[in-house]
Amino acid sequence: MSRRTTTLAAAAAAVALIASLAGCASNPAAQPSGDSAADKVVKIGVVGKSDPQWPAFVDAAEKEGITVELVDFASYEQPNPALTAKELDLNQFQHIVYLAGYNVASGEDLVPIGSTGIYPLGLYSKKVKDVDEIKKGESVAVPDDASNQARALLVLQSAGLIELKSGGTIFSDLSDVDEAKSKVKVIALEAALIPNSLPDVAAAIINNDFVTQAGLKFEDAIAQDDPSDANALPYVNIFAARAEDKDNETYLKLVDIFQNDPKVQEGLAEASGNTIVPLKTPVADLESSLKKVEKDTAAQG
Repeated sequence: MSRRTTTLAAAAAAVALIASLAGCASNPAAQPSGDSAADKVVKIGVVGKSDPQWPAFVDAAEKEGITVELVDFASYEQPNPALTAKELDLNQFQHIVYLAGYNVASGEDLVPIGSTGIYPLGLYSKKVKDVDEIKKGESVAVPDDASNQARALLVLQSAGLIELKSGGTIFSDLSDVDEAKSKVKVIALEAALIPNSLPDVAAAIINNDFVTQAGLKFEDAIAQDDPSDANALPYVNIFAARAEDKDNETYLKLVDIFQNDPKVQEGLAEASGNTIVPLKTPVADLESSLKKVEKDTAAQG
């Protein structure tokens, strides 16, 4: 997911949409899956069809003999139910955390078949230029909403500023911070208010939505998600399919096109304001991460 804010609660709400979407005239039922690139139109659900990577992707797929139809959705709650209802063949709009929330809430088994990239969450400061300059005992702000706070704490841990008792999960909160082993004090503020509070703290995690609004540039971040860190893996964006189609050769070819076509990658960078870190994460790693996040999500009850 790009710079739009999402929550696991939205995934739960999505379950109720399955029945209604199943009869939606605007998205006729997808044809049966097949492994031949020429046997069908591949319908892919997206949020933001006008983003520059998508026309480039459709053109690149056409050159490989694959006809892609993009189905645009206005919100994140819709593409997973549509995929479950077989109105789509694939979707590409979400990270693993969001998919896990949907699967657990709905009892479904959608799976990742390829990665696109990660939109880093950054740590910003008006007082220092490097994380190492932050002094012991100083305060660092993080968003107070659950999903962003957990990710923010993982960023701080990766930067060596705090240690989380659990080692860090998508459900970590301030109570999980081991104060005795942490370099800084962590305070939680409403995400929209953090930019104005930045001069009052040593540094702060600022949601992507508010970075430019705060007069900052994404390259000003002094720390951010490390794509190579296992704790960042659940926030990698993915192509999702029904479990029965995870080995479909045409769908896997489309993932390959997305990951490797220069014009698609240029469009993706443009759409993200050059913030996305493109990734070609092994599918086995994506599947493993999904299972762990699903287990953690279910345990939260």
